[in-house]
Amino acid sequence: MIIIVMGVSGSGKTTIGKLLADSLEWEFSDADTFHSPENVEKMRCGIPLSEDDRIPWLQALQTAIKHWLQENKNVVLACSALKNSYRQFLVVDSERTKLVYLKGSYELIQMRLQERSNHYMSEKLLDSQFYTLEEPVDTLCMDVAQPPQIIVQNIRTALEI
Repeated sequence: MIIIVMGVSGSGKTTIGKLLADSLEWEFSDADTFHSPENVEKMRCGIPLSEDDRIPWLQALQTAIKHWLQENKNVVLACSALKNSYRQFLVVDSERTKLVYLKGSYELIQMRLQERSNHYMSEKLLDSQFYTLEEPVDTLCMDVAQPPQIIVQNIRTALEI
């Protein structure tokens, strides 16, 4: 099974994803590592990515997901997946791929980003993240104001894993 933990930057995708993967003894992967150096530099400079910038990134993620599924691996993937079209592209097997949306208020996410250090995704991009976000429907939604351990337990309960 692949669990894609999605949401805007600062919503806790990596934190929750790692905790969830550890609790399940599954592999963890962060979609940020699939970005090209050029994409990372654009984001570091506060420049939102274009659709053309995202295509190779999404293709690399889809290839990895297909590979994991082919090998019957259990993986938690932290990935923004902000648009419905991105999610449709990544969910290549709806039976074995589950989405978890980490939802939080603009103010809470902004505060988290201001407290961050050593991360290329600056709070300058928060407006573009919320602008781009197409909130998923029929997806497991978690309130990021809750403590991480509670969120992980709620995900496990909801997905029965």
